[in-house]
Amino acid sequence: MATPIPVIDLSRWTANHRNRADQELLAAQVDRSLQSTGFLLVTGHGIEPDLPSQVRAEANDFFHLPRAAKQHYDQNRRGWIGRERVTTARSEGTRTPPDLLEVWSCGVNSSARPADAQQLPRDWPEEIPTLRPLVTAYTDRMRTLADTLLEVMAAALRQPADFFTRHTTRPHWDFTINWYPAANETGTAAPGQFRVGPHTDFGLITLLERQPGKGGLQIYDDAAGWQDAPHEPGTYTLNIGDLMARWSGDRWRSGRHRVLPPPAEAPQEELTSLVYFHGCAPHTDITSLPAPLGRRPYSPVRAGDYLHDKMRTILG
Repeated sequence: MATPIPVIDLSRWTANHRNRADQELLAAQVDRSLQSTGFLLVTGHGIEPDLPSQVRAEANDFFHLPRAAKQHYDQNRRGWIGRERVTTARSEGTRTPPDLLEVWSCGVNSSARPADAQQLPRDWPEEIPTLRPLVTAYTDRMRTLADTLLEVMAAALRQPADFFTRHTTRPHWDFTINWYPAANETGTAAPGQFRVGPHTDFGLITLLERQPGKGGLQIYDDAAGWQDAPHEPGTYTLNIGDLMARWSGDRWRSGRHRVLPPPAEAPQEELTSLVYFHGCAPHTDITSLPAPLGRRPYSPVRAGDYLHDKMRTILG
């Protein structure tokens, strides 16, 4: 890419032998990258290396069930979301054909009372009984990792360590398993059709564990346009979402990205991505940091309202 995306070693922040100077260098590196592209590759995260592949294998078993079996788990924009349902580019006001993917969607909606926190969907595939415990283990680790990264980001802004995480003690998070079927199943993509259309994410930060491929992730670079996203085994891709861009007063970029259509030259290529969206409590008021840290003041928004409106634009 014209603008390199650095790999940060998070163990420099979390290791027992860490020192303040090393942490400050890491925070400065994070700040520079988020100002330029809105993306990072994260290593030293401590996630068990086999866990993502276990989640992916069970999810793939689900996605290869007959359509009639999967339809039983279509639960009002949670559970299974079939093809023709998602048109991500609509969030940018762009008219495109529906995205060429299927999704398993789950999350937690927090509220003022702990008893009201609710994991959705309620029904998980009976045919794949290990999917739910694996997803629970995975999202627990993603939540911890996301909060650690938010502490680094707070340091990058010279704010208290809990500047962001005081709002994520009971966050609204979402997790999707995105299955991108092969071209020999979907047929040729229509003009302007992608596995996922061009967009920015909506929340604070996104943590992506992905499989590289010819029809894989691309990142928009101001200097060079659309570029294949770098990939290193064992890393997680972090990107900034719209709410964090607003909170930082556009100091940090909301990273624009897309997933290419199924490639005709690799007609059997199917990919599965694990996508964790970390948000704050829905009642959190997001107010832009003032100058000199912030670059552009946004009107305050309530986090839950903002996310709800954005999701309505992309889901049919």
